[in-house]
Amino acid sequence: MKFFVDTADVAEIRALAELGMVDGVTTNPSLIAKSGRKMAEVIAEICDITPGPVSAEVTATDYETMLAEGQFLRGIASNVAVKVPLTEAGLRVCKALSSEGTPVNVTLCFSPVQALLAAKAGAAYISPFVGRLDDLAQDGMQLIADIVQIYRNYPHLTTEVLVASVRHPLHMAQAAKLGAHVATLPPAVIRQLIKHPLTDRGLDAFLADWKKTGQSIL
Repeated sequence: MKFFVDTADVAEIRALAELGMVDGVTTNPSLIAKSGRKMAEVIAEICDITPGPVSAEVTATDYETMLAEGQFLRGIASNVAVKVPLTEAGLRVCKALSSEGTPVNVTLCFSPVQALLAAKAGAAYISPFVGRLDDLAQDGMQLIADIVQIYRNYPHLTTEVLVASVRHPLHMAQAAKLGAHVATLPPAVIRQLIKHPLTDRGLDAFLADWKKTGQSIL
């Protein structure tokens, strides 16, 4: 399973890349706004850090402007994946850009049939938002299960399921069990995956026993 980091914080991306946890990066207008920097500048720097796909999202809603923005973003670096919303205009842009060889990440997916439409439009990735569905007392992970099943029924579809709006480690474990291709996680959630109280307790016990020996490895 591939791990994408959901942030525009370059320092965080560098740190997690050193752990081997960065197969790609996803950004959006909200994350870019938090950085306080120009979008093109941030995307270019992120693309230098990771060879994996870096999702850069359009901000327009009409077809012509959205397409122009997508083409501009794609020109920033060869590993940019253009992110478009799951709207009629977004699907048209997905079809146009993917036909040119540009990988497209279709975002804000909330139903299995939306995911099927994105795949037919040539999306490289579909981003279902599990956490936002959970917030509405709906089962976000059931959406992942449905999309994975539908895609498996049609092997000619090459769209990868990119689980988004991941809120906690349980989301991650469930997505991996279902066979989702990618999950995009905020840096804090990636660090939560590492931590376990029994790991900490065991390490403390080992170190306490070693201290009693009075020895040093070096």
